Amino acid sequence: MKYGLIANRVTHSFSAEIHKKLFGYDYELKALSENQLHQFLSEREFSAINVTIPYKESVIPYLDYIHPVAKSIGAVNTIVNRDGRLYGYNTDAGGLTALIQTNGISLKDKKVLVLGSGGTSKTALYVAKQLGAREVFRVSRNEKDGCISYETALSAHNNSEVIINTTPCGMFPETDATPININAFPSLSAVIDVIYNPLKTKLVCQAQKKKIKAVGGLYMLVAQAALAAELFVDKSVEEIKIKEVYRQILKSKQNIVLTGMPGCGKSSAGKYVAKKLGARFIDTDDKITQQTGASPSEIINFKGEQAFRDIESDIIKEISQLNGCVISTGGGAVLREENIENLLKNGRIYFINRPLEDIKISDDRPLSSTRELLKKRFEERYDIYCNSADVIINPLDGAELNADLILEDFNENSCN
Repeated sequence: MKYGLIANRVTHSFSAEIHKKLFGYDYELKALSENQLHQFLSEREFSAINVTIPYKESVIPYLDYIHPVAKSIGAVNTIVNRDGRLYGYNTDAGGLTALIQTNGISLKDKKVLVLGSGGTSKTALYVAKQLGAREVFRVSRNEKDGCISYETALSAHNNSEVIINTTPCGMFPETDATPININAFPSLSAVIDVIYNPLKTKLVCQAQKKKIKAVGGLYMLVAQAALAAELFVDKSVEEIKIKEVYRQILKSKQNIVLTGMPGCGKSSAGKYVAKKLGARFIDTDDKITQQTGASPSEIINFKGEQAFRDIESDIIKEISQLNGCVISTGGGAVLREENIENLLKNGRIYFINRPLEDIKISDDRPLSSTRELLKKRFEERYDIYCNSADVIINPLDGAELNADLILEDFNENSCN
């Protein structure tokens, strides 16, 4: 290996793509057990590497030199091999600082909870203090290494104003998990989650729903990678390049999700969007038919709407973990909050707001097979469509024109 990443699990990582865009070199993702870690670092057959969960502290005994910032933090995420001597650095601190500042979040004079007890939690503690936090507490299940318990955090520190999650709770593939109940913190003004896959964790989605400023960790990942790459090749990376790579990675990973009434033009516009992006197109109703051998109307007619909604939710949960897709949802998919939450984790939601009078009646839609039923469904769902969407599209005449409206927004405003 010349350049790469070591961890106990690497399948979720975007790092190889980021380093490729920064300087064009090959970057290997290497999963190591604890025994393999010892052999790998002892042999020193690499030029430079990044280190992530759970080895940011474990690598320290193998180093010949530790940068003062990394030494102060007690965690290393970048190692450079210079003539057989290993030099350890912490670029996570710079990456986390960039994430916080780029998103306009202030920690000055704030009470901050850092969730987690590993190396990244120590980085977050350091950064919070550097950015002027009034108080910072690390929170752990085991109350080790100066951490408080989650019970103490909830009972004695529920006036905390900022939460930084450094645990893997909520990371792909276990995206349903959350590390703490944010409803217990009435003074909360910001949530920062270092997880970047999914783009928005359940924790971030819950905070944003409460109108709390909340960000995922993708920008941190790109910024720390740029700082590491500078050490790898001894060349500087300008901030404009970091932002450019961030946007490129985000756009390649974020799903475009289309919601709206049956017959509003989701699938036809979505196919054009997918074609223009070179992306995979998924229609959730088609996916249901593929997996069950029955159409949505057949399932509703023979098993009932509840059975259909259960199948639909399972499908949405599955496809929401994918990246870079165009997803057309069924008309009633928004009726379940869990579906919206799952779709938002990696997606930007577009509501195709076609006027009711322009939607045609179809016999193969049992829940809206007459004009009266269609009107009822429309009235039941309209506010949910609007409130759950990132963008409302007022459609034009022509699927390709509507695809252009969606792409215009996605190219300009897609954000984490």
